[in-house]
Amino acid sequence: MQITCWGARGSIAVCGPEYVRYGGETTCLEVRTASGDLVILDAGTGIRRLGYHLAAQGKVEATLLFTHAHWDHITGFPFFSPVHDETTRLAVACCAFKPAFVSRILEYTMAAPYFPLPLAKVKARIEYPDLCRPWFHLGGLRVETIPLSHPNGGVGYRFTEGGRSFVFLTDNELGFRHPNGVEREDYLRFCQGADFLIHDAEYTPEEYQRYLHYGHSSYLEALELALEAGVGRFALHHHNQLRTDPEVEELVEDCRQRVRAAGRSLEVMAMAVGLRVEV
Repeated sequence: MQITCWGARGSIAVCGPEYVRYGGETTCLEVRTASGDLVILDAGTGIRRLGYHLAAQGKVEATLLFTHAHWDHITGFPFFSPVHDETTRLAVACCAFKPAFVSRILEYTMAAPYFPLPLAKVKARIEYPDLCRPWFHLGGLRVETIPLSHPNGGVGYRFTEGGRSFVFLTDNELGFRHPNGVEREDYLRFCQGADFLIHDAEYTPEEYQRYLHYGHSSYLEALELALEAGVGRFALHHHNQLRTDPEVEELVEDCRQRVRAAGRSLEVMAMAVGLRVEV
């Protein structure tokens, strides 16, 4: 598998010289399988640039999996240029919701007076498969799901191909169980032995005390989960909209120092626009 980041920011897109290294686009990841199948995770503002990249390569066939329906994860969809191309084939799903509701989410996103073109007018062929089960296959890719601990619900994913696994848990509050979420021990089991874990790291511990129950974790909680689960690589994700590049780097370096102090060999990084990871 190859994972490419097109957006890693949380809550709202930002711009400016202080956000150049990690980027200001909201969540969007591209997952490529060994056989070339394309899976897109979330449609934050980062999906706009991904769309231009895909359109330049020709016909687009992909599965778009949403983690949840908050604005920063769906707002880029109307600007995803392949949906305006009749040759595009797009399967769209969110395992937290029934297919009919997923289609309504996109309809609301493009509804007047908020957007000039309704979803019914896009040229792409869009389907809404029912993938609401604990696991399913997309070609040779095995996909497992787990509820996120987040307001209004959501779902995390574990992708396995050729014995290698990647886990994506954005917008997940490890320190509090929301009504639709599960216990920390469940997330630990879900991540166990993964080769690559991307986890919500919105806050510092001090910030987290001011934003309890908002549905996000501190970077140290996420690091502890990665260490306990014995993952190979760990990436901080969903960077706070106020977190500058130097501040993100401070969090990463603190994690690395803690890993060394514990005598462990976990590789730590922060998700950044343009970052590509082979799993």
